[in-house]
Amino acid sequence: MKKCKFFVTPYHYNLLKDTERLSAFYEAIKKLAKGIVYDLGTGSGIFSYFAAPHAKFIFAIEKNEKIANYAKKNLYNFKNVKVINKDVFEFEFPEYADTIICEMLDTALIDEKQVPVMNKAITFLKENGNVIPLGVINCVEPVDANIPHIIYERKGMEYKSLGKIKKYNEILFLNKNKEKFKDTIRLQIKNSGILRGIKIITFTLISEEIICGPTPMMNTPIFIPVENEEVRAGDTIKLFLSYRMGGGLNTIKAKIKKIF
Repeated sequence: MKKCKFFVTPYHYNLLKDTERLSAFYEAIKKLAKGIVYDLGTGSGIFSYFAAPHAKFIFAIEKNEKIANYAKKNLYNFKNVKVINKDVFEFEFPEYADTIICEMLDTALIDEKQVPVMNKAITFLKENGNVIPLGVINCVEPVDANIPHIIYERKGMEYKSLGKIKKYNEILFLNKNKEKFKDTIRLQIKNSGILRGIKIITFTLISEEIICGPTPMMNTPIFIPVENEEVRAGDTIKLFLSYRMGGGLNTIKAKIKKIF
């Protein structure tokens, strides 16, 4: 990956510093980007920068005017890239896509618009077209932690794991997905303690070959408080979990019940 000078906001500067995230996307884009490409929520334009040598033409869509102007500067030398300052929901796709790149990710896809955006975009994807990333795997872990409210994991945050991480669903962006999630999940307790919260961890399927765990700027785990429950090793807990993907953290509801 060659070094290049980019015009960015402080937020996008931090995104570019996240080399684990950047490298994973670079490898997927280098292999999969082809033909007509839509880069949705292009930001600084870094993914269009990666895709330009492999694509016929790229439509890079960014709704924030200031950020779109930065992307135009960053991609100025590519004649096959057009930066468009528009909300994806208002954008009319001029032709069908061979590749769609959309990184509007957040843990469990709750606080960003990845799912509603991709639900619209895939109707314009050619048969056998590619999407980057491909999807996510969501997991949950019972924890003993002082969680006064829903919070993203912070460096140095202390908590005790009370059970194994359990996969509870998988979202693939080649499909249309319901925005509302609601399910009952059984959790096995391995360590005795006070169950005071759950931790949600999201793994990103960048492509069929690349799976990326949480990175400094992608899918930071979320801690969600629940009513305190004393648990012992061997107990089974029912977790009632619901939220709306793209709806924000205030849509999260979590309750637990010890069944035996």
